[in-house]
Amino acid sequence: MANWILGLTGGIGSGKSMASRYFEQQGIECIDADQIARDVVQTGTTALNSIIEHFGTGVLLPNGQLNRAQLRSIIFSDPAEKQWLEQLLHPLIQAETERCLHESQSAYTVLVSPLLFEQGRHQQCDRTLLIDAPEQLQRQRTMVRDGTSSEQVESIMSSQWTRAQRRSMADDVLLNDQGPEQLYQQLKVLHKRYVNLALKTQR
Repeated sequence: MANWILGLTGGIGSGKSMASRYFEQQGIECIDADQIARDVVQTGTTALNSIIEHFGTGVLLPNGQLNRAQLRSIIFSDPAEKQWLEQLLHPLIQAETERCLHESQSAYTVLVSPLLFEQGRHQQCDRTLLIDAPEQLQRQRTMVRDGTSSEQVESIMSSQWTRAQRRSMADDVLLNDQGPEQLYQQLKVLHKRYVNLALKTQR
C-alpha cells in the first residue's frame, strides 16, 4: 500500500480530470477508479460476459465493447438494475484499486473517485481534496464534453452527493469556476503541502 494517499473527488463536470492531470505532471501517480471501472469490463472479461448475459447484446457497441452510454441510461432509470451492476463491479474495482495503490512508487498517491465519500473510499485516504464547481457550470461542462442530454446529467447528479455534503466531508476544497490557470495555481500550493505531509509520515 502507498505510504500516503490523497483522495481526489468532485461531482460530474467539476474538473477532477484536470486536477489529476496536474498531479501526474508533477510525477504523482493517480489511480482513477473510473478508468479501473472501464478496464474490468473490457472485451473478453468475465464481468462483461455477465453484463451481456443479464442485459442482452443491446448494451454492446458494433465492435463488441460495452456501450457505456446505453448501460448508463438503463441503470439510472432503474435502481434495481443499478444495484445489480454495482454488486458485480464494485468488488472487482476495489481489488484492482488496492493492487495499484500497493504498487505505487511516487512521493504520494492520488486515488481519484467521483464517489469517494459515497462509497466510503475516503476511509483509506490520509487526506481528501474536493474539486468544487457551481451546479450550473457542472451541467454545462458535462453536456458539452459528453454530448449528453440535460435530463441524463440531472439523473447522474441526483445520484451523487450534493455540493454541501461533499464540502462538509472534504479536508481541502478548491473552487474550479474560472479556468485551468486558476485551478493549477491552487493545486501548486497543495501539492507542496502533500509532499511534506507524505515525508513526515515516512519518518
